[in-house]
Amino acid sequence: MKKLAIVITHPIQYYAPVFKLLQQRGHIAVKVFYTMGEHNVGYDHGFAQKIAWDIPLLEGYNYEWVANTASSPGSHHPAGIVNPGLIHQIKAWQPDAVLFFGWNYTSHLKAMRYFKNRIPVFFRGDSTLLNPVHPFKSFLKTLYLKWVYRHVDHAFYVGSNNKAYFKKYGLKEHQLSFAPHAIDNSRFKEDRQQEGINLREKLHIPANDFLIVYAGKFEPVKNIKLLISAFEQLNNTNVHLLLTGNGPNEDVLKVQAAKTCVSSHIHFIDFVNQTYMPVIYAAADIYCLPSVSETWGLAVNEAMACSRAVLVSDKVGCAADLVKPGINGAIFKSDDLPSLTNVLRELTRSKQQLAAYGKNSSGIIQDWNFSAIAQAIETRLLNNDKVQTTVVKPTTK
Repeated sequence: MKKLAIVITHPIQYYAPVFKLLQQRGHIAVKVFYTMGEHNVGYDHGFAQKIAWDIPLLEGYNYEWVANTASSPGSHHPAGIVNPGLIHQIKAWQPDAVLFFGWNYTSHLKAMRYFKNRIPVFFRGDSTLLNPVHPFKSFLKTLYLKWVYRHVDHAFYVGSNNKAYFKKYGLKEHQLSFAPHAIDNSRFKEDRQQEGINLREKLHIPANDFLIVYAGKFEPVKNIKLLISAFEQLNNTNVHLLLTGNGPNEDVLKVQAAKTCVSSHIHFIDFVNQTYMPVIYAAADIYCLPSVSETWGLAVNEAMACSRAVLVSDKVGCAADLVKPGINGAIFKSDDLPSLTNVLRELTRSKQQLAAYGKNSSGIIQDWNFSAIAQAIETRLLNNDKVQTTVVKPTTK
């Protein structure tokens, strides 16, 4: 059986189930190497607190912790992952290929360079070209990223924006496979409607009123302040806004909300764990992700699996693939208050229309699943002999 080493910083709720599924399917053998180090996992800078997920992330597959000697450990900066033993641990397992999740860490890039031309190097990331870069910086970035991706034999792209990114920085069509960004659709599709009704009652939101929800990290990049401003301009007593999460921007957002003329219709809930998230979506009529920069936005997948209408900015990576205006939601111009306000006004005219959008969301998202990711990875590894590497042969004169 062919063996795939997987290098990733820490257990993540969106990826661990894929590793477990690969193990269960039995077509290839996998071992995951977690590079943040066993004792450095827990604190989430985006939520500004320690997070312990309430679903199992280390069950059902083989893994090893890799000692991390960084002076400031963490996945939020490149120097936070330093693993002197990573290459040795991977070599000891003798894999047929190695798959890296992210290159922008000291040890990940070092290991990618080491294994290039020894065994096939696979890569998974979700970067996009959605945010403009100054021409001179863009030139330097292009030079550097083309060098980085010369160390990759094959990449798995998560959507159309991500594919365009890989192609810009040197990867060819034959070096790319579609492995969609996905969540546990079955868990989010479970009927939690009564719990959603209970939550609305707890927040004193009438059944016939509209509820717009944001759930995630309270960070400046999420641009929740724009959502609050648009909600205030909407000034509709039949519409409520629920902001669920925590983070460095929390106090600023609460002060902003308190100063609005619709403060009694803006509700805050602290971070909720994975098993309760479907209830948050079940209570909602619309899920909104207003980010000024978002490589994908997996909360949109979650909301769609819960049969909800979705509203995102045009800087959210998943917009091009998942959000179909007039079918399952809408897209507004990033950081544009009139654009967001107008779209919110349009969406909050008919609950019947939103229910139809939610049903369409459920249909769209069903093929964006863990099985599709597992199959893409298996297909690439089992066709290892067809992977085109970039071995440079010396020229003769």
